[in-house]
Amino acid sequence: MHPLPASASVRVRRAELSDLDDLVTLEESSFDTDRLSRAQYRRHLDSDSALVLVASANHRNFLGTAVVFFRKGSRVARLYSIASKPETRGKGVGAALLDAVEAAARQRRCHAVRLEVRDDNAGAVRLYERHGYRHIGHYPHYYQDGTHAWRYEKSLD
Repeated sequence: MHPLPASASVRVRRAELSDLDDLVTLEESSFDTDRLSRAQYRRHLDSDSALVLVASANHRNFLGTAVVFFRKGSRVARLYSIASKPETRGKGVGAALLDAVEAAARQRRCHAVRLEVRDDNAGAVRLYERHGYRHIGHYPHYYQDGTHAWRYEKSLD
């Protein structure tokens, strides 16, 4: 794939079944552990309590994805996963996905978005902090490989 041109605009939309192969490929290339399976993605695509988003540019050029969960009776959305192709990092894909997650959470009348992030993922931590997420907790040995997690939250009010 060619790098994202500076003039390309990132578009975010709800994922469709036709995106399944791209979703699984990005998941497998982005995460060594704690991956969503093809079956999980398929289930989330049809779920009322999950939203799978994809970012693209120049028509169907797949750039990244985000998965957000909405629990019935809760006004807090949970950003479960966000990933972008390595060659697009730092080019607005993560920011566009975060904006879309927050817009979807507001639409569902959520007052906050929470997430966990590996404490060794400095790029993701910077992205979240630049977008107004604040550190609210730490979970030792959170991930399958034993890595610790930071918990972040952004108020949408």
